[in-house]
Amino acid sequence: MKIIEAIMQPFKLDDVTTALLGIGVEGMTVSEVKGFGHQKGSQERYNGNAFTSIFVPKVKIEVVVSDSLVQKVIDTITRYAKTDGVGDGRIFVMDLVAAVGIKTGPMREAALAR
Repeated sequence: MKIIEAIMQPFKLDDVTTALLGIGVEGMTVSEVKGFGHQKGSQERYNGNAFTSIFVPKVKIEVVVSDSLVQKVIDTITRYAKTDGVGDGRIFVMDLVAAVGIKTGPMREAALAR
């Protein structure tokens, strides 16, 4: 099993969520996050005054999937989150050592398909 984290533009969340549900991803966690990458923030205006904010609002999606679904999830997120602009985001894939249901106990890969 793998954990896939995708950090992306907030306005792409609905498109990505719908597409992931369409390929069989049955659960996800979404968080509103702030951060910066190569662009080092953005310049904003408030009450006529310009200021630079180093942290840019993003969303982070986390999904747990079987190894066989990893490439399909990556391809789907890439396709639906892409804007061809600066700050489109990143996808991270990590091995999942264990998953434990609080109510049901240790989970195997088959438990993800419920």
